[in-house]
Amino acid sequence: MEKDSQESPFLKGYEEKCPPGGEDSVIFYTTSLRGIRKTFEDCRTIRFLLQSFKVTFYERDVSLHMEFRDELWSLLSGRVIPPRLFIKGRYIGGADEVVGLHEQGKLKKLLEGIPRNLSDCSCNGCGNIRFVLCSNCSGSCKVFRDGDDDDDDELHIRCPECNENGLVQCPICS
Repeated sequence: MEKDSQESPFLKGYEEKCPPGGEDSVIFYTTSLRGIRKTFEDCRTIRFLLQSFKVTFYERDVSLHMEFRDELWSLLSGRVIPPRLFIKGRYIGGADEVVGLHEQGKLKKLLEGIPRNLSDCSCNGCGNIRFVLCSNCSGSCKVFRDGDDDDDDELHIRCPECNENGLVQCPICS
């Protein structure tokens, strides 16, 4: 009940679908792949809008981390493409919906109460990409492990520290 009293009345009209860690924050599912120009441009548009309001948001790039893609698909019960925006555990929509809300002056109201991000600096570790190359396997996703004592052959095993792209979350900003 306490959440309802603090929740923006503007958010109540949106479906409650809360990404992990998204109860009191803005979660933005995006892609950095440029293969489909419209999708990439839509993601850039939403990012620009969020940055222009100077709010703190957490960007989850589905092309860099398969768990983010699976998380998004699970939240929306099917295969969807980015961009997708969630504010305080409410699903706002994709590019058309978010841009439409901005043009109507409603996006600013939905972002009320979100902590401000007044820094224009980028992370020194990842440049705000939120992922860096795995130092354990150098991004190959493979590490060598010595074989049994009887066998001197080396074996490749899957690196336990990185994701499917050989990346780990940035230790500085994540």
